[in-house]
Amino acid sequence: MIVEIRRTEDMNSIYLDGLKYYTDTACKPTIIDHQAIFKLSLTNFYQCGVTRIIQKSNNLTVFYHRIIMEIGENSKQILQVKCIHPGNHTIIKRNVLPAGFQEPIDLDITQSFTEVAPQPKLQVGVRQAGKLVSGELNVNPGTPLEMEIYLDKVSAPVYGLLVSYMQVSDTKNQEETIIFNGCSVDPYLFENFNTVDGDFLKAKFRAFKFPDSTYVQFKGTVNVCLDKCRGVECSNGQMGYGRKKREVSEMPPDPNKVFEVSITSFIKVDYKGDKLLDKVKLDLGADPLQNLESSNGTGTVREVDERKENVKVEEEEQIREDLVYTLIDNRNSSPQLYSYHNLLIILTMIITLIINRQ
Repeated sequence: MIVEIRRTEDMNSIYLDGLKYYTDTACKPTIIDHQAIFKLSLTNFYQCGVTRIIQKSNNLTVFYHRIIMEIGENSKQILQVKCIHPGNHTIIKRNVLPAGFQEPIDLDITQSFTEVAPQPKLQVGVRQAGKLVSGELNVNPGTPLEMEIYLDKVSAPVYGLLVSYMQVSDTKNQEETIIFNGCSVDPYLFENFNTVDGDFLKAKFRAFKFPDSTYVQFKGTVNVCLDKCRGVECSNGQMGYGRKKREVSEMPPDPNKVFEVSITSFIKVDYKGDKLLDKVKLDLGADPLQNLESSNGTGTVREVDERKENVKVEEEEQIREDLVYTLIDNRNSSPQLYSYHNLLIILTMIITLIINRQ
């Protein structure tokens, strides 16, 4: 899919939605004169987060993405681009009329209704501490997050959702399955998707990362059904919309399923700030001369570990100095305290001797 956009002088930046800082050059536009050109693969549509929708009745396939254009200081424009691949449009005639039925020659048609169901548009969002994160998400490993998958306002009253499959990848070669046949493979890492009204799904999880990449890519397959999708009973007794209680090779077909949507979401997970020393601990099992970024620049694990020990020694010396200074200062600031205390003891002893003699 090739998208050409005229780039004006007041346009500061142009990028794919959610991928402003993503490093893959295939997802960035090529600037030629005053034109920005995106070339998005529809074969490997997961690469740059292109959404694919397949209409199950005729295999009509639609690919779409959103392009963000930053204009001026605080203005943004969103452009949705779409590519349609026609499917197999066939009409099946069924004989459902009773035997001997005859249609009248003259028909009196008083009213005519034509309605077309909307094409669903899915949105994927991630919340951190209850707040929806816009743009690229950058978090530390272990951060509690919540993923939301929901329909647009037009199609939400018509359809329901179910996440049948989801996989995580490092955007390169490593990948793991986290949702299979509608249920979570490891609920501790990624919980089952739950819903209240059928058109809004959410699942809690903790941020995690792969060793050789700071990006985690979520690839999901979502069933879109008329009204509401049938939930799946998972091994922990919960209804998953997102392991079945009885292991099967595939999910049973849902007669209400009308669309199958493939979605993609990216999260940047990296160590930052105070988490740097935790990264050193995790990396000690690897090459001790492995390079990593620190707040002072780039160093080796050994160098960072030495800096850690030096800081610890300096802190202990400072604590001892502060303690000595405090004791000396307290003694010097109240020299009469010890004189009064000794005098009181002597008086007490004299009074005790006088009472005993009497």
